[in-house]
Amino acid sequence: MPLYEYHCADCGAQHEHLQKLGETPLERCPDCGSAHYAKLVSAAGFQLKGSGWYATDFKGGGSSAKASGNEGADQPATSGGGGCCGGACGCH
Repeated sequence: MPLYEYHCADCGAQHEHLQKLGETPLERCPDCGSAHYAKLVSAAGFQLKGSGWYATDFKGGGSSAKASGNEGADQPATSGGGGCCGGACGCH
């Protein structure tokens, strides 16, 4: 269930509420009873757990570019070899 933040314009209270997606937004402040209780726009917090696709495919952030034989590909081209474009550009 998503966690939503609410703020009361009258008393300044700010609370988090667990609500279902289809549930109607809260309308009254639990502290003062005001009708000026509005849902805030905030970043969603979540954590990926378990042994699913995240853990097997993306966890760790390493790339295989270095292991595939591209050593030196991130080095600038030298003027002697012509570089990637054979010397046709102005960078050599």
